[in-house]
Amino acid sequence: MAIDFSITSTVASNGRTAYNAQRINSTEPKFNFGNKTQYEGNFGLFNTSVSAGQVYNPADYAAKYGFWAYFIYPTAMAESSGSFKCLNTYDRAQFTFSFMQYGAHVPNGDFVKFFRKLLQLPNATDYFPKLVLSNNRIFYKSNGTLSALENDSTTQPLMDYLNPTLNDIENQELICAARLVHWATNDSKHREIQVGTAIEMYKENMKSYHSRYGLNNAPANVCQMICDIRHQGRAKSDRIALALNSNGNYDKAFSNLCQIGNTNYQTRINTVRGTIKKLTDLGKFSMKYDAKSGEFK
Repeated sequence: MAIDFSITSTVASNGRTAYNAQRINSTEPKFNFGNKTQYEGNFGLFNTSVSAGQVYNPADYAAKYGFWAYFIYPTAMAESSGSFKCLNTYDRAQFTFSFMQYGAHVPNGDFVKFFRKLLQLPNATDYFPKLVLSNNRIFYKSNGTLSALENDSTTQPLMDYLNPTLNDIENQELICAARLVHWATNDSKHREIQVGTAIEMYKENMKSYHSRYGLNNAPANVCQMICDIRHQGRAKSDRIALALNSNGNYDKAFSNLCQIGNTNYQTRINTVRGTIKKLTDLGKFSMKYDAKSGEFK
């Protein structure tokens, strides 16, 4: 049975509009799923709240994923403080969600891969009854007719389904946001897909980055900072390659990488570097990348 919500808004003393949802025909409490914001002329929602039990803890996933559970952690902390319900709908991606902030604007990208997996869960029809997966593509179903929402060249129909415009906050945008926040909050399998998607992405990225930068036997801190730079997009390959040109001195290379983007992104860099240090102090980040196996050893 489809899960429906009654959506209301309140205006705080600071003028900020908060949106809350109440599951219909349920005794579940009302929950906040987003707040209104304006960004470069766009209007949308954001949710950066951090709630107990809804935050990524690498130790919870280490039994299944090993070191990779720790490897993604610095980026997760930089993206969302680890919040599984992190949301924004105000920038060019139109809809971004998860503890790693998967953006809906990239064909075959992290959000699309994540959403395809979500639609394979048994309760997917409860949250998105009109979306189906066919030949590993996302379709909208209406009166027995399927309309493609994404392909190899565009995700614009999917973006528009999740968030029709950036000119205002529409009801469809509110509904989709409430559904995903509620799903992430109440379903551990949803959260597992967020984590699995991130680890698959970083595994594949490391293979690609090794081909570009030669990372065999590179320490985890260097590899993680490269992954974070590329994930955020704060530098291009040539700049990273220059930082790595240290005659095998990985301490120097790491220091160089930490300088990339520091004019605009110092807070993020501090978070990533600080999280790496905490993990290192705990003895969780001493691995080196083995290019042949594609694993850290």
